[in-house]
Amino acid sequence: MEFDVVIVGAGPAGLSTAIRLAQQAKTAGSDISLCVVEKGSEVGAHILSGAVFEPRALNELFPDWQKMQAPVTASVTRDHIYLFKNETAAQKLPNFLVPKTMHNEGNYIVSISNLCRWLATQAEQLGVEIFPGFTAAELLIEDDIVKGVITGEMGVAHDGSQKDSYVPAMELRGKYTVFAEGCRGHLGKQLIARFELDKDRSPQHYALGFKEIWDVPAEQHQQGLVVHSAGWPLQDDTSGGGYLYHAEGQQIVVGLIVDLNYSNPHLSPFEEFQRYKQHPVIKQYLQGGKRVSYGARAIAKGGLNSLPKMTFPGGVLVGCDAGTLNFAKIKGNHTAMKSGMLAAETIFAALQQEKSGADLTEFAEHFEQSWLFDELFRSRNFGPAMHKFGSFWGGAFNTLDQNIFAGKLPFTLKDDTLDHLTLRPAAEAAKIQYAKPDNVLSFDRLSSVYLSNTNHEEDQPCHLKLADTSIPVAVNLALYDEPAQRYCPAGVYEIVEDNNQPRLQINAQNCIHCKTCDIKDPRQNITWVTPEGAGGPNYPNM
Repeated sequence: MEFDVVIVGAGPAGLSTAIRLAQQAKTAGSDISLCVVEKGSEVGAHILSGAVFEPRALNELFPDWQKMQAPVTASVTRDHIYLFKNETAAQKLPNFLVPKTMHNEGNYIVSISNLCRWLATQAEQLGVEIFPGFTAAELLIEDDIVKGVITGEMGVAHDGSQKDSYVPAMELRGKYTVFAEGCRGHLGKQLIARFELDKDRSPQHYALGFKEIWDVPAEQHQQGLVVHSAGWPLQDDTSGGGYLYHAEGQQIVVGLIVDLNYSNPHLSPFEEFQRYKQHPVIKQYLQGGKRVSYGARAIAKGGLNSLPKMTFPGGVLVGCDAGTLNFAKIKGNHTAMKSGMLAAETIFAALQQEKSGADLTEFAEHFEQSWLFDELFRSRNFGPAMHKFGSFWGGAFNTLDQNIFAGKLPFTLKDDTLDHLTLRPAAEAAKIQYAKPDNVLSFDRLSSVYLSNTNHEEDQPCHLKLADTSIPVAVNLALYDEPAQRYCPAGVYEIVEDNNQPRLQINAQNCIHCKTCDIKDPRQNITWVTPEGAGGPNYPNM
């Protein structure tokens, strides 16, 4: 199938790209064929974000979005920011000690998965074709120019044979292809390597973000209240932070973000999240409530220093596939949308000039003249400061940088250590004792995965590929007590005994597509590839 533009991923970046292209075509009175391919069973099924939403990009895309009944209604009313000193003590920080980027006046508490469903409806009304349930499994490259993608086969058995339900792969060809797969995109990763898009950049840095939705009693619910925290349970050299947002409909969303440059291989981000909910500041809102949804997703947080060249012959990387998230705000949806809109404007101009397959280097100029670049430039030191100086002194530096110097200090901090290279040997690291789940506030992995509605066809090839099957036991178990058992938030990886010998078991059906294993494996031995289309989580409101 041939299109003018093929877009991979129906998240905020991909859908904004499609909509902006269609809007320009309508204004110019020209025909343009657009295709969005989405691996989730429906648009929004794989979308997970906090999310306090800044409507700046949406204002540009649809100035009358409120009249159009966009699902953006719960405005932020109050901001509370705490430093958790230990499991019981906390100090609420006054505004002057909080970076301005953390304030949320004019923002909204939303479900980004529901916003994406709404954006998809707007895109289809503009003539965009959206294909959910189909993966973009391979790059289609000819003469070193990206010509589109090849979809994944359907109905392939675990042994590689074709089942009765077999559907062959399909070429989706485009004059330009936009990659909007989200953080650590399977194809984006290949494009960055092939075209050396990260040359002379700092390596990308990542965090693992958890999220749960709770139904709570009316007396504990304060719609519009936003709570952020730093400190406990993340201590020593582990950075990150927690959040709790009072959404509409007597629901609270709660989560923890754990930076993946942590060094203790005994640390379990999932268990740290379970501990977090026991803190009195968090517990007071959740007690008596019911957990109704769970998910986790990696976050690209390197910012401007880690942003690759976003164009290559025949295509553009946008949103979290490139790493446009502003970690100083803990927000990436408005930046993803804007990057997609900039890509759309650049691509449409090229199509009008009948240019096909070019490296659209003019995109970089458009990007650097936009508010997106200005925002990322001002926050460029935020992540490196936290990594170099720790949560307390890093936080102090960032408050000074943002509140006094508006992010324009005359130097740039860098963090050039890859996240997977930070683990200490298990023998040199302190063991961490985690309490058993109480099934009231804290839970186990499997019951959590159940709430994510995750499912994969069992009889299919494993989508978690090991380059060397000996490494998990010979290296990772021997040196690091195989950290995959703990960093995976879905219980995919287990060490089991087989004839009195340890073996890594991969429970691929549990995978919620967070990409943490692809990022944190200390030998980079695990590669996440697309499973059969429509597999994975099905998030209703995340």
